[in-house]
Amino acid sequence: MSDNNTPKVTASSLQGRASEEPESSSRGLSFIEQKVVNDLADGKNGGRFQTRFPPEPNGYLHIGHAKAIAIDFGLAKKYGGVCNLRFDDTNPQKEDTEYMDAIEEDIRWLGFEWGNIYYASDYFQQLWDFAVWLIKQGRAYVDEQSAEEIAKQKGTTTSPGTNSPFRDRPVEENLRLFEYMNSGQCQPGTLVLRAKIDMAHPNMLFRDPLIYRVLNIPHIRTGNKWNAYPMYDFTHGQSDYLEGVTHSWCTLEFVEHRPLYDLFVTWMKEWRGDEGDIEDFRPRQTEFNKLNLNYTLMSKRNLLALVKNGFVSGWDDPRMPTICAFRRRGYSPESIVNFIQKIGYTTYDALNDFALLESAVREDLNIRATRVAAVVNPVKLVITNYPEGQVEELEAVNNPERPEDGTHTIEFSRELWIERDDFMEDAPKKFFRMSPGKEVRLKNAYIVMCTGCTKDADGNITEIQCTYDPESRSGMPGADRKVKGTLHWLSVNHCLKAEVRMYERLWQVENPRDELARLQNEGLSPIEAMQQMMNPDSLHILNDCYIEKFVQDMPALTYLQFQRIGYFNIDTDSTPDHLVFNKTVGLKDNFKK
Repeated sequence: MSDNNTPKVTASSLQGRASEEPESSSRGLSFIEQKVVNDLADGKNGGRFQTRFPPEPNGYLHIGHAKAIAIDFGLAKKYGGVCNLRFDDTNPQKEDTEYMDAIEEDIRWLGFEWGNIYYASDYFQQLWDFAVWLIKQGRAYVDEQSAEEIAKQKGTTTSPGTNSPFRDRPVEENLRLFEYMNSGQCQPGTLVLRAKIDMAHPNMLFRDPLIYRVLNIPHIRTGNKWNAYPMYDFTHGQSDYLEGVTHSWCTLEFVEHRPLYDLFVTWMKEWRGDEGDIEDFRPRQTEFNKLNLNYTLMSKRNLLALVKNGFVSGWDDPRMPTICAFRRRGYSPESIVNFIQKIGYTTYDALNDFALLESAVREDLNIRATRVAAVVNPVKLVITNYPEGQVEELEAVNNPERPEDGTHTIEFSRELWIERDDFMEDAPKKFFRMSPGKEVRLKNAYIVMCTGCTKDADGNITEIQCTYDPESRSGMPGADRKVKGTLHWLSVNHCLKAEVRMYERLWQVENPRDELARLQNEGLSPIEAMQQMMNPDSLHILNDCYIEKFVQDMPALTYLQFQRIGYFNIDTDSTPDHLVFNKTVGLKDNFKK
């Protein structure tokens, strides 16, 4: 078993910690957490509590992985256990250290830390020796059939399979062929090692599953030592057991794998000769529902196709559902974890509304985002009775939700930028923004009355004129008379030009995963199907925008609220000479509660 010094949790210490938690009764716990509480109270695994997060390093993590991260690391932290990070690096065809580095960064950004870092490749020798033992026990054999022949041989859910003609070959021959599989001389696909279980078992996974295959590909950690690699089902449970994992959490597609997981762990205990009842010390696998979001595609295979075919700019393109893309777009880690806690963990797969995630982001950014003025579709406003050359410095609150964040100054002058949409020459009765003859307040500044506008030869408005009331500046005694509209603005000569990237949904269909499968069944290639589903207007780049000078030296990924527009952040492409901002989410909450 594991040699880790994982903190031991007793029933009395558990009771003391649970009383400190807001959810002190089982009624407020998820079914997974309740199992943890029960196992610890019953003294399972010697009172130890250890989890693991086991990603395959074949791509960047997406928000679906964040759900697993939150429970693996979150419950370990809550109940005094340890969560280790283990890279499932059993397929050298697709794995890369770039992905490993990105996974570590994403976990830390979400606010979690692992106890140790392990790799499935750490156990390659033990798994090989275990497989040799199974061969000697008559529980495994080398099969020479093709993948197609093996698949046909397995039967169906209503009919039993048939034995391989190589199922009863002598142990010595199996051992020789197994060594040949790892020699580098064996051609991939010609030999596999199968566990000998039951070809008539109702669980198809028990019908002599493959446990080793030949790849002849160097491994990023072990080099050329191995040419035959263990399959996932022969690696996952044994790695959990060797590390001392007490609770192994997986998504629902692994429900049918759990009996095989348990069988291989039982066999490994027998091979190792470990003492004690396996039922007291085995890792306990529990399955929960995946995170599915509408208008979102989350398979790493499909996301890689988007990147490789240039449909997005990279894994961190803000339209992607990867954790690094959400980070770049301006989502906070707290908002993602809060969203996951809201939707919870169940055994029922559902399609969650993306607007609920946006609601959690909006709620969190309202507290942490710095308020600034920005004009994304500018038109000039001239205050005709304001003294030429005069500049006032006005005070702007950084965040009304956090008075401790203080204030900054913003300049006010005769010529301003306002949003083009904030003006109508012939406005309806309920248009409470700027129109001729009506008053509005300029935020933090004065009340102004529109007197007219100037147009070019094509009828486009090029300038708006107004007058101001010098006694109406915000904060002046008696300046609190009411007007129905308040507009944001920027001084033309005291602001910076900026690029603003406005993002919409990447997919036009509510359930792109199912639609992709349907289109492929109709004969379209994955790329053709994706192109048919994609939104051609998912990105609009606005180059003639303006923003306060206050933001010029802020670092990338700073959270901002553009007043009256939405939440934005500073993109990683941004420089002091070329400011770039990403729209994170609008101010309005469209989630249907």
